[in-house]
Amino acid sequence: MRGLVTILLAVLTGVFCTVVSFLPPIGSQDSAPNTHITPVYISQSEKDTGSPNVVTGTLADYRGFDTMWETSVMFLSGLTVVLILNKSTVGRRPEKEDDYE
Repeated sequence: MRGLVTILLAVLTGVFCTVVSFLPPIGSQDSAPNTHITPVYISQSEKDTGSPNVVTGTLADYRGFDTMWETSVMFLSGLTVVLILNKSTVGRRPEKEDDYE
């Protein structure tokens, strides 16, 4: 069974490396986002969003739902950390019997 898993992982790694080699280089001027989407964002951003800043318009309007969920995840992560590290004794059992009132 272990040999089968090893072979499967080797095949998947080979497929991944082969597929990745067909991707355009990062920042390539010929990639689809740089030839089709980016010019529209730059030219239409102020008119569509009402913001003179392209980055603010893109994050707030074009990618609003995505940004909202990312912000929600960060907020909940921070809240969880605060609750875990909270030092209050509310809801905790007393350590000694004589601490009961």
